[in-house]
Amino acid sequence: MAVRTEGKRERYQMSGWDLTRLVPSDPEANGSGTLAPSSGVVEEFLGQLEESVAAFESLREALCAQMDPAKLIDAMQQYEDINTQAYRLFAYGSLWFSSDTQSPDALTYTNRMTQLHAEIGNRMLFFELWWKGLDDEEAEALLPDVGAYADFRHFLQDMRLTKPHMLEESSERIINLKNTNGPSALTTIYSMLTNRLEFELEVDGELKQMTREEVMAHAYSADPDMRAAAYQCLYKVYEEEAPILAQIYINLVRDWYNENVTLRSYESPIAVRNLSNDIPYEAVRALLEVARRNAPLFQRYFTLKAKWLGVDKLRRYDIYAPLMESSRDVPYDDAVELVLETFTNFDLDFASKAKRVFDDNHVDSEVRKGKRAGAFCATVMPSITPYVLLNYTNKVRDVATIAHELGHAVHSMMAEDHSILTQHSSLPLAETASVFAEMVMNEQLLAEEKDPLVRREILASSVDDIYATVMRQAFFTIFEEDAHRAIQGNASPQDLERLYFENLQEQFGDSVELSDEFQYEWVSIPHIYQAPFYCYAYSFGQLLVLSLFRRYQQEGDAFKPGYMRLLARGGSARPQEILEEAGIDMTDPDFWQAGFDVIRDMIDELEAMTVS
Repeated sequence: MAVRTEGKRERYQMSGWDLTRLVPSDPEANGSGTLAPSSGVVEEFLGQLEESVAAFESLREALCAQMDPAKLIDAMQQYEDINTQAYRLFAYGSLWFSSDTQSPDALTYTNRMTQLHAEIGNRMLFFELWWKGLDDEEAEALLPDVGAYADFRHFLQDMRLTKPHMLEESSERIINLKNTNGPSALTTIYSMLTNRLEFELEVDGELKQMTREEVMAHAYSADPDMRAAAYQCLYKVYEEEAPILAQIYINLVRDWYNENVTLRSYESPIAVRNLSNDIPYEAVRALLEVARRNAPLFQRYFTLKAKWLGVDKLRRYDIYAPLMESSRDVPYDDAVELVLETFTNFDLDFASKAKRVFDDNHVDSEVRKGKRAGAFCATVMPSITPYVLLNYTNKVRDVATIAHELGHAVHSMMAEDHSILTQHSSLPLAETASVFAEMVMNEQLLAEEKDPLVRREILASSVDDIYATVMRQAFFTIFEEDAHRAIQGNASPQDLERLYFENLQEQFGDSVELSDEFQYEWVSIPHIYQAPFYCYAYSFGQLLVLSLFRRYQQEGDAFKPGYMRLLARGGSARPQEILEEAGIDMTDPDFWQAGFDVIRDMIDELEAMTVS
């Protein structure tokens, strides 16, 4: 681990991010320290957007199966330009609100943009409905050739995947408006409610008010009492909020079912996400079933970890407990330097793209009350460096988070030669660079570390993270499927709490002691509110990366060109096509089991380590 030397200049300091590449800020607002955009510039951008949308609307009468294919390319160029203009404005609101969920100005701006998004979507809806209304032969005759407009071709083909689930234009317009003030508003309220929460935790004899991120930093403490206290204070508050948060979830689930299953005729609630991800249900089912079968693998790990910690059985409080006591803090500057150094050792271009995120001041790293919890990377458009949100608490695990989110950013930048319509990879492939970046960093730490105790700690920490990314996320998805079914059967919040606790019992078996407060954990999981069935993408991505990383270890530098090509595809091809090029069949249970076999090897290596 890099250690600060006396008098070292801090190159990277914790701060908010600079959103002026999206929309210039009001000079007076800058003086007050807010992120308010210049109202004059916003109105100017909105005026340009209105002109572009009006021009696009004029194409309605010219659209027909017999039109010149060149006219479709012209329409797609206008469509792309409108998305570029709109994303700039909408992303500003999303990022501003994430940086301060309690700001009334940010909320007002975001609500305005959400409403505008629905209105623009309704005005441009005719194009999507026309395109999906063509029969397959008519559409094929109009598609651009592969070449300069390959991105348009893929986007148009992708658009037709939801053809069987489209409704007539008037219904689609109603749904767009409903979503603005329905599920979108509910998820905003959920974010406001949960990000305003404060938690009381006693640290060093002093009772402190903390954010969720600050509390969860103590869940990794070497002190078992502190770990228990952190979780207890966290879920004490969520238990108090559970009646409201559960009702929000129940209504979101009912809306999801009513729109997608009842009206759009999807065969199941999860089928909506599968089609959005362009992943066959057979692949998702294989992933979840193999994960379920491998629950005993992690149960074995937790039993071993209890022995290493000198206890009879782990409590749920202890699953992320370090194997050696360390009060070491990692200054933010050192953490960034370490990650960039690791990336440089892997690939110079990978590292230079990651560094660009800091050079452009596109990182919000501070912990602040009201700021969104967790971490994410947001890609707005190919011409603008992605934005990264962190909540850095000076812990060793925060270093891995930096590597993870920068991996996302590099993935986007590798694909920045594509259209804004195809730059983003599908969700299941979105973790390919982020998780890989974490594993590259762990490998370097293991290679440099000679102390067997520290080596064991690094490897165990890696297995802890893999558990959190693979098994925990798979069981979140299993809970979601169960919860969606239960809510259609009029399940109460108490029924959902029992359902979640049973989910935990299956996941941990007899290897972990579960305390009652964990029945409220599910209301603290933003993804199941904001993006139903999103979580299996984490399991998918981690197991895929385990397979890819094994190849990297075997092939060395020869592995890199093919891996970089995979990242550079972004969302310009179907996931199945991208993976088949890498020799992967995502519907084969043996592929997913191979990922768990790598995890088993890691656990075997841990068990065999001799430490004193």
